[in-house]
Amino acid sequence: MSFEVSAESAARMARIPATVSHVHLLGVAGSAMAALAGMLAARGMRVTGSDSQLYEPTASLLKTLGVAARIPYAPANLDPRPDLAIVGNVVTRANPEAAALLASAIPYISMPEALWRFFLHDRRVLMVAGTHGKTTSTAMMARTLAAAGRDPSVLVGGIMRDFEANYRLGAGEDFVIEGDEYDTAFFDKGPKFLHYRPQGAILTAVEFDHADIYRDLEHVKSSFRALAERMDEARVLVVCADYPHALEVSAKTRARRVTFGLRAGEFRAAGVTVAAAGARFAIEREGRRVTDEIRLPIGGRMNVANALGVWVLLRECGIDAAAIARGFASFSGVKRRQEIVGEARGITVIDDFAHHPTAIAATLEALAERFAGRRLLAAFEPRSNTARRAVFQQGFAGAFDRAARVYLGAVYFKENDPIPPADRLDTDTLAAAIGARGPIAAAYPDTGAIFAQIVADARPGDVIVCMSNGPFDRLPERLLEALR
Repeated sequence: MSFEVSAESAARMARIPATVSHVHLLGVAGSAMAALAGMLAARGMRVTGSDSQLYEPTASLLKTLGVAARIPYAPANLDPRPDLAIVGNVVTRANPEAAALLASAIPYISMPEALWRFFLHDRRVLMVAGTHGKTTSTAMMARTLAAAGRDPSVLVGGIMRDFEANYRLGAGEDFVIEGDEYDTAFFDKGPKFLHYRPQGAILTAVEFDHADIYRDLEHVKSSFRALAERMDEARVLVVCADYPHALEVSAKTRARRVTFGLRAGEFRAAGVTVAAAGARFAIEREGRRVTDEIRLPIGGRMNVANALGVWVLLRECGIDAAAIARGFASFSGVKRRQEIVGEARGITVIDDFAHHPTAIAATLEALAERFAGRRLLAAFEPRSNTARRAVFQQGFAGAFDRAARVYLGAVYFKENDPIPPADRLDTDTLAAAIGARGPIAAAYPDTGAIFAQIVADARPGDVIVCMSNGPFDRLPERLLEALR
């Protein structure tokens, strides 16, 4: 099976020595890079790394793996000379260690190239790409294949509860991977997923995101279009028809395209019910029932759509429908995806990763169904590179309709990505727009102010959900401790 890669990437890969004993990772503290470090160490390599700073739990993880991580970045970190350097996309060309690397004769590649060279090239790669649902779908597929006895490998952008890690190396032929559309490295500004060459892929959704690297929706679509058009006749592409842009970018793929969705597509979920115990649904193909009722322990209609996409791809790969249903029924979910942190005084505290208007609305919809009749208090930190910008100033306004009260945090500041005030999300204006739609909303100067107000407002029966793609100053844990 062919899958076109760039000449530059092919040249970098050709420089990799036949025998690699010592690998050095620039940007080792990133979630995916730390996982790659663990995978390489498991292959018996000496692994070192560097970063600007180390936080827990990554610091302890690297120590457990035997990975010597140096802080800060410096040319001296390349001594002793490694056989190969792997450069994370957090590293810029101006980084002093990167500059020393470029001036040396040390061969270097990106993280996605390393994954292909050392782990993917001899496996059946099953990938999940798209704006929403990648992490949950990837973890769900890995759990289902493991339950079917296929012993898969997996790399995903969250901690899988079933494996208590964000990666797993199995002995089976399948490697399940989350395909990120973010750029690859300072020397390769194309999306990461173009390096993974999947035999089968799911495209969950296509919407605007990553405003720091994509100019507009058309720019985003160009990356997904490139993926679809590189997939040949021997591959399968499973596309969510609920998102018109996903259908558009995949229209010219040579792969076998199969569509699914809650509202459109060849395969659809039927008889969907969502309650505190999770979701139940059956599957129809062009109006004809093809499965009995499937049980999914995690709730939310977006997760039903995620499961439907996984079901379609695994059936295309020859996995028995009954085995898939058993895998779904045993899926424990992903940390920070509607994760219940705890309950105190009859108040439930939830931690969630949502940071895009569509994801926030889906999370609140799922919680409203799961905790029917209970009041939702929603705290949101504009932390992602898109959420911090004004591009969703209008879009965020309608995302909180299912909440009773909304607490907006200050726009997160990044020294390496300062945003002019005119281009920054205006949380005071957003609070007013949310309030005009019904919920009581306010903007707060810091997390401490949000904490104090939620503690004052919360009453027995409430559900508090904290949404951010970062740690949010441990707000969920602090709230639970205070309520106790």
